[in-house]
Amino acid sequence: MDATSFSRSRHFLALSGLCFGFSVFAQPASSPAAAGDHTFVQKAAEGGAAEVTLGQLAQQKGSSAQVKEFGAHMVRDHSKSNDELKQIAAGKGIAPPDKPNAQQQKDAAKLEKLSAGSFDRAYMDQMVIDHKKTIALFEGEAKSGKDPELKAFAAKTLPTLTDHLKMAEQTRSASRGTGGGAATASR
Repeated sequence: MDATSFSRSRHFLALSGLCFGFSVFAQPASSPAAAGDHTFVQKAAEGGAAEVTLGQLAQQKGSSAQVKEFGAHMVRDHSKSNDELKQIAAGKGIAPPDKPNAQQQKDAAKLEKLSAGSFDRAYMDQMVIDHKKTIALFEGEAKSGKDPELKAFAAKTLPTLTDHLKMAEQTRSASRGTGGGAATASR
């Protein structure tokens, strides 16, 4: 190999390395920001699916009209939100889960085994806990998410989630007997 060939080979290798370096850094899927947005989609979709599943269960097993109506409200709102999230995610090549995660499925199975009065109290306790977690998830995405469309979705959905938490706390109080209703007789 003569000096010119050696120089060209070195130059080619240097350019190849530089191009490879740019291609590695240009991959959005491997960046932590994209991973954070992907995690948001997964957790939000699982949580939304759990709300629909538990809302349907509340409509079947709830003993008070308030709990049944709250469940119906969760099915309506979370079905709509889930559909919107799926549409946004599909545009980004993300396939969100369409069912609750394993822990959420276990929680639903426990609720399903309860009697009507016990169900109302336990379901409403779960709704308060779940909505506090969901609000924190959506606040995090709205504040720190990297994808503008997912950030906007999270910010737009937050007021509804906050309303759900208030409704859950009020319905929980009523299901404990402080507001009357069917739960009082089962205490």
